[in-house]
Amino acid sequence: MKKKTTALASKLAKRRGSGGVAGKVVTKARKRQSPAAADDAKLTIRRLRSELAEAHKQIEELQASANTDFLLDIPNRRGFERELDRAISYIKRYQATGALIVLDVDRLKPINDSFGHAAGDQVLKAVVTTLLAQVRSSDVVGRLGGDEFALLLWNLSETDARAKAATLEEAIDRLTFEFRGHSVRAGVSAGVAILNSHAEAGKALEQADCAMYVRKAQRRHETAAL
Repeated sequence: MKKKTTALASKLAKRRGSGGVAGKVVTKARKRQSPAAADDAKLTIRRLRSELAEAHKQIEELQASANTDFLLDIPNRRGFERELDRAISYIKRYQATGALIVLDVDRLKPINDSFGHAAGDQVLKAVVTTLLAQVRSSDVVGRLGGDEFALLLWNLSETDARAKAATLEEAIDRLTFEFRGHSVRAGVSAGVAILNSHAEAGKALEQADCAMYVRKAQRRHETAAL
């Protein structure tokens, strides 16, 4: 009986021993696979980070384009109104001053009708180039829509703002364009609103817009009188 018990114990010990060896083999195999799996995981993480960075970049570009005029690369109406709101908040807090000038391009529709929208786009680009050359880097030039632009100018008195509006009109009046052998001029009419601690963005835009239309009618009368 003791011999049978001893033999059985010996067999069980051998089986356990062989199982232990097999376990060690499997563990070693798993350890050999771990570096490859870790590398795959690292590659996946890098790829996901790259895709995330690209997604963030696209979001930033979309946000920028939402506030920027695609053709002229200046703030569109939404972008300009945001800048105007910020400026008025600053003016109210620090008792600063500023001016808002709204400009409407004269004779753009006849240019579009006679020579095509590519010609009109050329005029708009030249107008923007001229406006940017006439203001400081701290000032803002935006497109409100169509042929209407707005300028946000810092630290100007009413007299200075009106003088600046006249200067802008003169600078753009001097622009000439050649389309299909025809020499063409555009021009702008400008209206002014002064920004102070009591200013509101919407009312300031309305005031400058109304002043611009008064000026446009005046310029028509002056042209007809020549």
